Amino acid sequence: QVQLVESGGGLVQPGGSLRLSCAASGFTFSKYAMRWYRQAPGKERELVAAITSTDGSTNYADSVKGRFTISRDNAKNTVYLQMNSLKPEGTAVYYCNARLYTNHYWGKGTLVTVSS
Repeated sequence: QVQLVESGGGLVQPGGSLRLSCAASGFTFSKYAMRWYRQAPGKERELVAAITSTDGSTNYADSVKGRFTISRDNAKNTVYLQMNSLKPEGTAVYYCNARLYTNHYWGKGTLVTVSS
């Protein structure tokens, strides 16, 4: 049974940091590219960060470049999103995504609220 379970969300003040984790099971994690998406209230889901399965190359949305870092630990079947200098517009549900060819898996998301 495929599972992606996000954790680490919560309430943080503007300028603060959070580290999200996504624990994977039920598939060969190391073969899958991993992504973090977010969906703010009333908005469409958007891609935040991605990391490849091959060489660990990363890509980021322009809005988070220099502040967010995606990483993966294949030994732990886990992908992370380190978020620094958070802004109120970062308030959203953050989703983990795994993809390999036509196989796409999603987690249920973790809520991040950036507010004073």
